Amino acid sequence: MLLALRAPPAEATCAVQFGQGLDLGANHGILNPMSFDQVQPFPSYSGPEQVAFHRTELAVILSLYGRMVAAGEWRDYGISSLRDLAVFSVFRRTAENPLYRIEKRPKLRGRQGQYAVVGMDGQILKRGHDLKTVLRVLERKLIRSVT
Repeated sequence: MLLALRAPPAEATCAVQFGQGLDLGANHGILNPMSFDQVQPFPSYSGPEQVAFHRTELAVILSLYGRMVAAGEWRDYGISSLRDLAVFSVFRRTAENPLYRIEKRPKLRGRQGQYAVVGMDGQILKRGHDLKTVLRVLERKLIRSVT
């Protein structure tokens, strides 16, 4: 159980006016000592603050990224962790819009799937529950560029 300390009542605070000395007394610098009768539990847990890719998910994505860089198709990437989604953006050049976005939206886990590959124009190229399956749409582009 997580606990939070509540501030002491206003009567227990010390007011110091301009020009007066501050008498710390026996509290050794502690102006408002707290006691355990003021301990209150934290509010209930509301879930994660940000969505992020797990290490195993990043390994799969970076493996594909490395092959595409070796083929000369991709040059840069960016990772964003937001409140409701995580995005791995792929760039052909650093100073342009992303060529593809690999998105993870956990809220869609029970529906169409939490993973999606989104094209430059915002069109969803593939969506699904398994990351490797979703990334196959990009691997096909690798096969075309090599041959």
